[in-house]
Formats: sequence, C-alpha cells, structure tokens
Amino acid sequence: MAKIRTGRVGEQIKKELSLLIQTELKDPRIGFITVTGVDVTNDLSQAKVYLSVLGDEEQKTSSLKALDKANGYLRSELGKRIRLRHIPELIFKIDESIAYGSRIEKLLSDIDKDEK
Repeated sequence: MAKIRTGRVGEQIKKELSLLIQTELKDPRIGFITVTGVDVTNDLSQAKVYLSVLGDEEQKTSSLKALDKANGYLRSELGKRIRLRHIPELIFKIDESIAYGSRIEKLLSDIDKDEK
C-alpha cells in the first residue's frame, strides 16, 4: 500500500515541479529543462528529481546550481499546491538516459548505413 502512495506522490510532485520550473522560475541560468521522473522514499522524506537538460555540460551544471538555489522556493510552492504534512527534501539529478538512448540509436543507424 505504501508503494502506491509514494508513486502517486511522486507523480504529483513531477507534475507540479514541471509547471513551477516552466512558469514561475525566472533565473536565466535555467535552460530548457524537462522533469523526467521523481523517486520518493517510503517515508516521504526525500524526493530525487531526475532532469533532462538540453545543452552542453556547462548548461547542465548551471541549471542544477540554479535549481539548488531555488530549492526552498520550490518546496514552499509545492507545499501550497500539494496537501502533505511534510514536503520531501528535493534532490536534483541529471537524467542521462535520453542522451544514452539517442547515442545508441545513432550507432545503430551508422551500422545500418555501413551494411548497405
């Protein structure tokens, strides 16, 4: 039963954070960010937020720094939008799975071109 609740809370945090980052944050260091997933611990004390950032490594690190600076604001806004007694601590991480998948796809297309 706890797994179902943490999944629902994670999805709600993902939805609300996506909206907050796109509409509310005005930091110029934040580039084009997509929230790809949120993993919440069973006791709802921490939430790992996985982000996909469009750009190079410098843009990724500057976006992470800007989000870490806005962590308190994001948690307070989440508290207003989601009815929880305690809002989880947000831990931002870069999700490399999309870049990894596109690299694999490029390698497969190169192999296919070589065969023809």
